[in-house]
Order: sequence, then C-alpha cells, then structure tokens
Amino acid sequence: MDRRNSDGSFTSEELVLYQRQLTKLENRNVINALCQRLFILCFNSVCETQLWNNYVEISTVLEKVKQLEEMKTESPKRSQGIGRFINWLKQNGANVYGASVAEFPGYDLGLKAERNFLENELILRIPRELIFSIHNAAPELVALQNDPLLQLMPQVALAIALLIEKHKEYSKWKPYLDILPTTYTTVLYMTAADMNELKGSPTLEAALKQCRNIARQYAYFNKLFQKNNNAVSAILRDVFTYEKYCWAVSTVMTRQNIIPSKDGSLMIHALIPMWDMCNHEDSKITTDFNATLNCCECYALRDFKKAEQIFISYGPRTNSDFFVHSGFVYMDNEQDGFKLRLGISKADPLHKERVELLNKLDLPAVGEFLLKPGTEPISDTLLAFLRVFSMRKEELAHWIQSDRVNDLKHMDCALETVVEENVKKFLLTRLQLLIANYPTTLKEDLQLLETTLPRIKKLAIQLRVTEKRILQGALEYVQQWIKA
Repeated sequence: MDRRNSDGSFTSEELVLYQRQLTKLENRNVINALCQRLFILCFNSVCETQLWNNYVEISTVLEKVKQLEEMKTESPKRSQGIGRFINWLKQNGANVYGASVAEFPGYDLGLKAERNFLENELILRIPRELIFSIHNAAPELVALQNDPLLQLMPQVALAIALLIEKHKEYSKWKPYLDILPTTYTTVLYMTAADMNELKGSPTLEAALKQCRNIARQYAYFNKLFQKNNNAVSAILRDVFTYEKYCWAVSTVMTRQNIIPSKDGSLMIHALIPMWDMCNHEDSKITTDFNATLNCCECYALRDFKKAEQIFISYGPRTNSDFFVHSGFVYMDNEQDGFKLRLGISKADPLHKERVELLNKLDLPAVGEFLLKPGTEPISDTLLAFLRVFSMRKEELAHWIQSDRVNDLKHMDCALETVVEENVKKFLLTRLQLLIANYPTTLKEDLQLLETTLPRIKKLAIQLRVTEKRILQGALEYVQQWIKA
C-alpha cells in the first residue's frame, strides 16, 4: 500500500528510512575512499626508518574505518558451545579418546584429560571431512580461483573461507565457528601505545610489517567485494569489515596446520577442529596425518593425569614468531632466539672476496642469525659469518682456496689472533648497543610484570624480557670469551 502523502511527498516514516539508506550509502562511499587511501599507504615502498610513521598513518585511517563500519555484536561465551561442538565432532566421525574442552586459568579454553594418558598414547583422531580447508568448505570461493592474492597466499584464502562460512545462513561448520575465540592477542589487535612497548626490539619491524600487510589485504578485498557480483561478494559485500578480517586472519595464523591434499599431490593449509584447542608446550611434535585412515592423529607428548590440561608442541619457533603470529610468549622457550641482522656492505673493498667465501660456506651476504639462550649462544653459522666479516685480504684468499672451509664454523678453528679479537670486539660492541637500545632495563621489565597489566601490554613486556635475557647471556658469554 502506498503511504505517500497526497502531494506525492514522503511520509515521515519513508523519509527516516530514506535518510538511513542515504547515511549508509554515504558511509560506504567514505569507507571506500579511506580504503583507497589505505591501499596507497600500504602499497608504496617504505624504508625501515619510516615504518613507524607509516604505521601511525595507517592506524589513523583504520580508526576512521572502524568508526564507520558496523559495530560488532555481542557473541555468546565460547564455553556455552562446548557441548554442541563435541556432539558435532562425534556425529561426524571424530574420535576423542577421553579428552574434552574446558576453561583453564590464563589460557581461556584448552584440552582436558578425562582419564590418565601415557606418553605416545592416541588422544585425538579427526577425519578429513571435519578438517576445515578450501577443499571442503566455502565452495563459493571457486568464483575467485583466478584471484592472484588468493593463488599466492593460501592462508588468506582460508581466512576468506572462514568469513564465508561464518556469514552463511546455514553452515555445516557452525558448531566449530561458534567455539572459536571472538578476539585475539595477535599484533593486529595492538594499539599504537601497545606497539610502542616494542621499541628497541627487533620484533617491532616484523609486527609493523604484519599490520601493514593485513591492512593492505583488507583494502584490496573491500574493493573486490564492492565491485564484483560473484557468489563471494554476494555473501560478504555488506558484512566485510576490518575487524572481521582481523578476526579471520588471526584465527588462521594462530590455528592453521598443513596437511596433504586428498590425492597427496600437494600440502594444503587447514584448520583442525578440537586439535586446535590444544595449547603449546615445548616438546616433540606428536601430531601427524594418517594417509591410510585419511585423518589427523594426535598423540600424548608426555604422561597426562586425569583433569590435567593436555598440551601439544607447535614446533620449534622463537618467541618473536609466537608473539607476531600466535599472540603469546612462551617464557621457558628452549627454541627461542634473538634475530641478529648482519650483512656485508657493498662499499666494503673486500666485498667480492667475502661474498665468495660466504657462498662456499652456504651463508648469505645479508641475513638474520639467531643468538640462542643457554650456555652456547653463538651458533656455528653466526661464528663463521663474523670470522669472514673480520678477515683481512690474506686470510680471505687462504680460506677461499682451502678445502677445509667448514672449519670456520668450529670454535677451536685455528685463526689469526687479530681476526678472533675483531670478532670478539664486534660482538661485544653490538650486544652492548642492542641492550642499550631498549628504553627499559631487564630489572625494570621484571618489576613491571609483578604489577597488573592489560593482556597485550603484558605480552610485549614478556617478549622484551626473553629477548634481553638472551642478549645478557650472550654478552656474559663474550666477556668470558675475551678473558679466556
């Protein structure tokens, strides 16, 4: 029935509706313009010294975008969906051998032992049909099969698949999607003030680049979904926001695994329900894909008692990697390392000879070397690089011709005293500078950790502590080496 006034003008109800539609359209136009600005900020090359200023500019634009995009709705508490999730697993052929999902202090949700487990005993068996990948979820993605970004970055395709399934009216994956975290502690959720806590840390650069990359991807997909009329755009056009993209990307970053495709011809990125509820513990990897049974299997990495939390190993990674990609810091990480960036200057008059010798050692002319925690912080590759870096012309000529070049990787290798002294001096100076580069001391950081802190700020300080402990240990090692 036409409710217009007799003169053909809008009624008050129609006018309000029209104004709302106009506001929505205006919002969309402003968001699109901001995304274009964002894409330019993220696409243009930026030198390392300008990364922080670039990040601040990007953050300013993103804050405006978030204000204009729809506010996020309250999601039910994750724990409310546990029963539904476990039933869904069992109904679809998963075997959970005495394990359940439960809340644990400091961990949110984790895997709980409902009985005693012995080391190497089978805990989970998740069939391929329940493993979330672009091969068995979000078939609409076929509309974007030629998209260059999705072709080059399968983890991004997995994030888009998550959003597609999450915004379908009916999704087979709903019990799984409902139990996933609604927010994360990855660098994508850090404010500029949080990011400032990483000043002096080599992790800052990786964190800034990660935020820049995701902002660029968001701007790219925003334009793609607005311009196209394919099956993916039909689902995501009106619901795709920066915050939702951060959620999807963080879900993939923190939970993804790689499994063989159905025909075994390639490895694919995937999310493994139930298995991805396990938190990390430093140990051996005890998860594998059973090609015969076509399922993922998880075994106990040690004995677990009934009611105890079951942990798995995510593999050997530094705390810097855990912080940027997984949103946590493992304080007793034996696989940790401080990334030391070193390189041979092209202005070095002996550049050619140094690079030639490094090639014989299978070492890069410019690269990152890890300082390790523990009693032997200097790796054999770092030692060899520094020796080549410190050699004079005659030593370089000798070692280029030598068939025992790998001796340079051994601490007891016989070298000219001046070369070894230069290595020690270089390391001593570099370590002292790296420690001084932090605005706070190790002692001050440890005191801060004794106070009540916001979760993300606490993680940043924990990361600083682990980095400074490695640097301090390496410095003491070099000081003793000099005295020897």
